[in-house]
Amino acid sequence: MRSSARGRAGAVVWDVARPERPSRVPGVSMAGFRDRGTAAAGHRAVPHPAVSLALEFGTGPLIVDDASGRQRRGSLVAGVGFGFGAVRVRGENFEAVQVRLSPVVAHAILGVSPAELDGAVVSLDEVWGREASRIGERLGEASSWEERFALTDALLARRCGRGVPVDPEVAWAWERIAAGRGLVRVDALAAEVGWSRKRLWSRFRSQIGLPPKRAARLVRFDHAAHRLVAGGDVARVAAESGYADQSHLHRETVAFTGVTPVALAGEPWLAVDDIAWADHATGAAERGRSVSAGTRGDGEPALA
Repeated sequence: MRSSARGRAGAVVWDVARPERPSRVPGVSMAGFRDRGTAAAGHRAVPHPAVSLALEFGTGPLIVDDASGRQRRGSLVAGVGFGFGAVRVRGENFEAVQVRLSPVVAHAILGVSPAELDGAVVSLDEVWGREASRIGERLGEASSWEERFALTDALLARRCGRGVPVDPEVAWAWERIAAGRGLVRVDALAAEVGWSRKRLWSRFRSQIGLPPKRAARLVRFDHAAHRLVAGGDVARVAAESGYADQSHLHRETVAFTGVTPVALAGEPWLAVDDIAWADHATGAAERGRSVSAGTRGDGEPALA
């Protein structure tokens, strides 16, 4: 499916493509982005409970600026919770396949533990070596988005097949946190897998990249953030997402993103999710109609 995402002023920010079929690797989703070069200041990255890969190709660089002023360009990998601390993403007419990896499969695919990323952004060359540039070259030579998705999926499947899986207990704990939208108790998880709280904390942190409690906070925030984007009332979203009150949600939103819940609801980074990612897709996005993020109602853009 091909669509366009617009910014607050209504200008098309990205052309977006989505695969026709899911990845063969459980826990992997992907989308294709073509930047229009209309937002020089870039967009605020909103933390998400996944490891993110950006496989860049095309004529212009993908650029990530973090809160300390450091800059990364090209194909990148970002740890779980990427975006914490006022990270901005911009580009100059870049094209990229973005991949979201469940932390459960990220270690096998990356070849390193997500804990080594510590939520930061690093060049994919530092993690994959020459393989990062080779996949970029092949994506640039491909004639369609579906071919690019197939190339990417084949690479991820190969790497996952020869990688090291996480402990079954850690995978189970993560899935419980995700399924419960972050509303789980760490001591209860430890008891259910037969581990001490300390052991669960240590193994989970080393293999997923976050301690269990922070992972639960991130999952809960992600659920609340998407409800805000969908037009939910802040007080109601806070109550139904497990926050003590509206002020609690406000504090968490500012801590994760640097903006208020009301401002967060208008961030293009989140608004594109209904277009790009099947796990947040609405019925409108599935049908290819206009959604609040800005799919074109007058026809799809011409994407290669």
